[in-house]
Amino acid sequence: MASATSADQLTILFALGREMTSVLDLDELLQKIPQLIARLTQFRAFAVYLLDAKRDDLRIAYSVGYSDEVARTRRVKVGEGLVGAAVAEGQPILVNDVRNDPRYVEAVPGSVAELVVPLRRKGRVIGALNLLGDTPGQFTEADEAILRQFGAYVAVAIENARLFEHEREYTSTLETLTEIARECGAILNLDELLRRIASLTRRVIDYRTFAILLVDDEAEYLDVKVSVSESGKMRIPRVKIGEGLVGYAALHKEPILVPDVAADPRYLKAVDDTRSELVIPLLVKERCIGVFDLESPEIDAFTRSHVEILTLLASQAAVAIENARLYETIRANEIRLERELRFAERVQAAFLPELPTRLKGVDVAARLAPARELGGDLYDFLTPEPHCLVVAVGDVSGKGVAAALYGAFAGELVRSRTFRRRYTPERVTPAGVLASTNTILHERQLEEYYCTLGYAVFDFKRRTVTMANAGLPYPIRSSGGELSHVQLPGVPLGVFAGSTYDEAVFSLAPGDVFVFCTDGVSDATNALHAEFGVERVLKVVEATAGKSAQELVDGIFSAVQQFRGDTAPNDDMTAVVIKITG
Repeated sequence: MASATSADQLTILFALGREMTSVLDLDELLQKIPQLIARLTQFRAFAVYLLDAKRDDLRIAYSVGYSDEVARTRRVKVGEGLVGAAVAEGQPILVNDVRNDPRYVEAVPGSVAELVVPLRRKGRVIGALNLLGDTPGQFTEADEAILRQFGAYVAVAIENARLFEHEREYTSTLETLTEIARECGAILNLDELLRRIASLTRRVIDYRTFAILLVDDEAEYLDVKVSVSESGKMRIPRVKIGEGLVGYAALHKEPILVPDVAADPRYLKAVDDTRSELVIPLLVKERCIGVFDLESPEIDAFTRSHVEILTLLASQAAVAIENARLYETIRANEIRLERELRFAERVQAAFLPELPTRLKGVDVAARLAPARELGGDLYDFLTPEPHCLVVAVGDVSGKGVAAALYGAFAGELVRSRTFRRRYTPERVTPAGVLASTNTILHERQLEEYYCTLGYAVFDFKRRTVTMANAGLPYPIRSSGGELSHVQLPGVPLGVFAGSTYDEAVFSLAPGDVFVFCTDGVSDATNALHAEFGVERVLKVVEATAGKSAQELVDGIFSAVQQFRGDTAPNDDMTAVVIKITG
C-alpha cells in the first residue's frame, strides 16, 4: 500500500476521476487505468474484464503482467473464479492468500493476493478491475474502499467512451451508407449492381452468409440472384412468397430477426450450420421487390442495430435495383426501337422512286433529307402514260414515325389515283387527284395530321405542264430568263371535307426549270434563329438555272447547310427539279 494519507488519497482519487472521465477513446482509456491505479496502490499484475452480455462471460479488455496468450484467450464465466464471483455478486472480493480459496483460478503464476472490484453503472455490472499481488496480505480494506470509488469513475468513463465510440461508428456507418448509395446509384447493370451490393454490405456488417432474393415477374416467388457463403455450402431454393423466413418478410414487408432458427417453425434450411437469421425486405413505395437474407452459425448473432443499419441500406439498394431494372427495360425497348427505326429507314428509302430515265427531253433530280431518322416529306415520279411525267412533292405536318406513316399512306393514295389516268383520262386531273386524296384523308379523322402537296403533270406530247397545289410552298418557274413563283394557293390535304383546288397550265420550252421545295428549305434556321427564306431560294435557283438539275438541287442544299452552320435541322427538307432540255 502506498504511504499516502486518507486525505491525500481522496484528493488523488478526485483528480484521477476527472482525468479518467475526460478520456473518450476506449483503447486510450483502458491503457490509462493501470497507470492511474498505480498512484493509489501497488500491484504485480492488472486486468480490466468487460462483460459480454450475450455470452454471459467476461473477457480481458486490457492487462498488465499477463502473458499475451492468456490476455488474448481467457474468458471467465459469470460466477467462475474470483472475478466471476465478484461480478455475479456485484461486490468487491479481497483475498490475501489465494492458495486458501478454492474459487481461485490461476491466470498469472506466482500471484498470492487478489483484489477484484466490479464495475457498476446504473445498477448493473459491466465488468471488473482485477489486481494481483505476489505478497500475502498485499491489499487492505482501505485499498478495497478506494478502488471501489475509483471503479465508479472507471465504469462511467467506460460507458461514456462506449457511447462516444458507438456514435462515432454510427456516424461512420451513415457516411459509409451514403458512399454505398452513391456508388450503387451509378451502376445500371442489374447483375453487376447485385454483386456490388453484396460486396459493399460487408462494410457495414461482417456477415458469414448473405443472399439477395428478388420477387419474380408474377410476384409469386423469390429467386436467388446473389449468394455469398464462407462455407460455400449455401443451397437456397426458389422460395414462395409467404413461406420460410424470407417469404414471410417479403409478404409482410417487415424485417425478421430470429436469434435461434431451431425455435422458429418458419425456418427453411439452406445452410447446414445456420443458428440465427436476419431478413430485411427491399421496399420501393410500399412494394416489396426482394429481400436481404443473412445467416450465421452463432446463436443471436444479429442485433437491432444491424436491423436498423441494413434497413437503411436496403432502402437505398431497392431504389438502385429498381432503377437498374427500369434501365434494362428501357434499354431493351431502345434497342428494339432502334432496330425497328433502322428497318423503317430502309423501308422509307425503298419507297423513294427512281429518277425517270426513259423520258427524253427532260432532266430530273431530287433530294430528301429528314430531320430525324424518319421524315414526313415525300416525293414521287409517276408515268401513267408514255409521254407524261407526274411529279408529286409533299410534306406531312410533324416529324418522325407518325409523319412517315401518314406520308406513306398519302403517297399511296396519290399514286393509285394517278394511275387511274390510264383508264379514265378525262376525269383524272391534278385538281381532281388532290380533291380525291383530301376526301379520303379527311375521312380517316386524323385531325392532328395533314399533308401539303404539290402536283404537276408534264405532258411532253402537248408540251404543257398542269399544276395544282394543296398548301406546298409555291413552286418556282424559270422560263425565258424570268424567275417567278407559281402562285397556286390551296388547303392542305385532310383538313376540310370537300376542298377544291385550282390549276395552272404553262407551255414548255427548252431551258425551262421548275423547282418544288418543302417548307423545310425556306424555314431552315441558323444559330441566330434567322430563317433561310424564299428570297435566298430564288437567288440560288437564279444562279444555277443554267446548270443540270442535280447541280441545282445540290446548290439549294449546300446553300442551306452553309446558312445553317452547326445548327441542327429543324424540319425535313426536300427539293425536286425538273429541267426541260428538248
